[in-house]
Order: sequence, then C-alpha cells, then structure tokens
Amino acid sequence: MPDHLFVYGTLMRRFGHPMHAALARAAEFVGEASVQGRLHDLGRYPGLVLSGQPGDTVFGELYRLNDAAVLGVLDDYEGCGPGDPEPHDYARRRVSVGADGGTTEAWVYVYVGPVDGLRRIASGRYAPPA
Repeated sequence: MPDHLFVYGTLMRRFGHPMHAALARAAEFVGEASVQGRLHDLGRYPGLVLSGQPGDTVFGELYRLNDAAVLGVLDDYEGCGPGDPEPHDYARRRVSVGADGGTTEAWVYVYVGPVDGLRRIASGRYAPPA
C-alpha cells in the first residue's frame, strides 16, 4: 500500500506556497479529503488537533506519495525534523482520512502545542490571512 499524506493548510494546491511545489513533484493529488479533528488559527498557518467528537471535521487534500523522501523535507518545513529544537509544534502521525466515500490511512501534521487562547476555525477549512 502506498503512503499517503493529508494536508489542510499552506501545503494545499490553491495557496501556491513554494513547499507545495516540492510536494507536487513527489506525490500525486488524489482528491479532497477530511480528518476528524479541530482546526485552530495559529496566525500565518493553521494547526489540526485530533478529536474524538464526530462533528469535528477538518477538510483538506489527500496525496499519494511517489517518493517518501519528501516527508523529510516536509518535516523540516513543519519544524519537526530531527534537527529542529524541541518541543516541536507539530508531529507527523498516521491517521484515518475520509476520501471518495471510504477511508485510508495517511500521514498528517498534527499540532501538539497548547490551544488555550487560539481561535478555532469552526468550518474546518483554512483560509490564509488577507
């Protein structure tokens, strides 16, 4: 089974972030997808916190990784690579992702920092600041 990656913020296609180009070279877009979680506004980017509540949904994109080495590049971008100082704000975890009427396991960058005082993005859809 190929590795998959779920993205929900600046790595999504529509935002045109330079790191998306690295992802696009190493993966193929599968489609729109969702994860059970809560999305928080961290300023210039969002943070997904996993949730056990059925109504908590974060929407994003699912990619099939053709070159898993891109995960190391993305770990560095997300600040959770082996050379990044601890504590990290993100951790890469495998989670169940809903896509095309079914589910698959995929990597996702989960926010592991404190959420007290952070605005929750109730729609579950990230929109960058204007």
